[in-house]
Amino acid sequence: MVRHFFDTNKPVAAVCHGIQILTAAGVVKGRKLTAYPAVGPEVTIAGGDFHEIPATDALVDGNLVTSPAWPGHAAWIREFLKVLGVKIEI
Repeated sequence: MVRHFFDTNKPVAAVCHGIQILTAAGVVKGRKLTAYPAVGPEVTIAGGDFHEIPATDALVDGNLVTSPAWPGHAAWIREFLKVLGVKIEI
């Protein structure tokens, strides 16, 4: 299922250790992403370009949105909504 989302360029969002699902699926090679810092070496071994960013931030690489931990949920959801093409107005 994960490979299908990457193969068809569908939006994908992952946070914290959820990035391990992406590394196990073999879809991070050549992608910029972040994760919980302890997962960084796994991302690198899987061929991903790991970025250590503040826990409150999110990183976007095309259709992929990642964040290192739960404090980044606001930024992560905001960026994922942009990738989905959602426009929120008050």
